[in-house]
Amino acid sequence: MSASEKAKATSEQVKGKSKEALGSALGNDRMAAEGQAEKSTGDARAAKEKTKDAFKH
Repeated sequence: MSASEKAKATSEQVKGKSKEALGSALGNDRMAAEGQAEKSTGDARAAKEKTKDAFKH
């Protein structure tokens, strides 16, 4: 996995998780849903990069 893509995936996951937690704590369903979507995007990006790495070797 390239370092920049890995960092971007981790950043999205962390940002999404914190936004989801904050939205849930505040009772803001929209913010929680946005956080969950960002986290899912980061998860998908990480999975894509891991798959690319698997086929490199």
